[in-house]
Amino acid sequence: MIVMRLFLLTLGLFLAFASVAKAQERWPMTLTDALGRQVTIKAKPKAILLGSGFNLVALSLIHPDPVSLLAGWSGDMKGDNPEIYKDFVAKFPALGDVPIIDDGTGGALSFETILSLKADLAIMANWQADSELGKRAIDYLETTGVPVFIVDFNSDPMENTPGNMRLLGKILEREEQANAFADFYEEHLKRITDRVAAHPEPGPTVLMDAFPNPDRCYYAYGTGGLGEFIGITGSSNIADTNLPRQGGMVSSEYLIAADPQVYIATASPGGTYSAFSVGPGVAAAEARRTLGAAVKSPVLANLSAVQKGRVHGLWNFFNAVPLNILAGEAFARWLRPELFADVDPDESLKEINERFAAVPFRGSYWISLN
Repeated sequence: MIVMRLFLLTLGLFLAFASVAKAQERWPMTLTDALGRQVTIKAKPKAILLGSGFNLVALSLIHPDPVSLLAGWSGDMKGDNPEIYKDFVAKFPALGDVPIIDDGTGGALSFETILSLKADLAIMANWQADSELGKRAIDYLETTGVPVFIVDFNSDPMENTPGNMRLLGKILEREEQANAFADFYEEHLKRITDRVAAHPEPGPTVLMDAFPNPDRCYYAYGTGGLGEFIGITGSSNIADTNLPRQGGMVSSEYLIAADPQVYIATASPGGTYSAFSVGPGVAAAEARRTLGAAVKSPVLANLSAVQKGRVHGLWNFFNAVPLNILAGEAFARWLRPELFADVDPDESLKEINERFAAVPFRGSYWISLN
């Protein structure tokens, strides 16, 4: 008996030392971020700055308590989507005390505040790093010894989302969870692309209109970002040749001439930038009612898409989080219903909530008028 106890004690000590040795071998870690930058992280991060508050969503898919990792964060998610912020605070009250470093644009960034937070890693979104203010922030942080890692769930989502999640898993030592989410993403994407490849006949023409507002012209999503999910269904984006990849403003005359067969509006909860309200905390009835009101403007009301009832709406901020595969599934079902009747983004979101989300995502993230 004594010999067995000694054996078990020795084995336990050996495993403990092996675990410590393995952790020491992991750090420092050098990884390539979304902009192709080589970033060296000295040790497992315990005090992270989030350049965009929306990246808390990414962390929450692979870590059971993402708020415990934060030294500071930007206020863009809190300001743009207060309902999702409320859900995070309800689960993690400490989030209410995490210092806000700016509004997400970098315009109000306080370098003195950043220095006082003693962060050991900053995570920024690709669109922030491309701005002049973002570049200044990166230079400052790296000068003070804080590595900056750039993630991209926005400009090239299908290519970058699963890879970026795997890298975040490495950084946070949450590789099993991160790899599982990336696998989930790739499997659901492959289901769409394989089926479209087997049915190459063209889908409908589509307008994706960001934040419809009768007081201004129309902002059409281009072929990049969420617009990529139109292309993979075999459908045609009416902004595919006349606008930059990210999209841009189009006139009433342009829309009338293009006369898309399907209309998709994007917006956020509460009609912050648009009369249309959709996303976290929004009831389906509210989303459908406000979408119906948005397409009553004279130009939109006369489009073929509206006349024939092919009108849909989507949470705009799928363009900032790794949940964007759900937008892809919604597009597949809307644009090619004959191919994707069995694809249900509601079921996919349910699986994400059960398997990955530290804070379940609730609300109406997509809606159809009919």
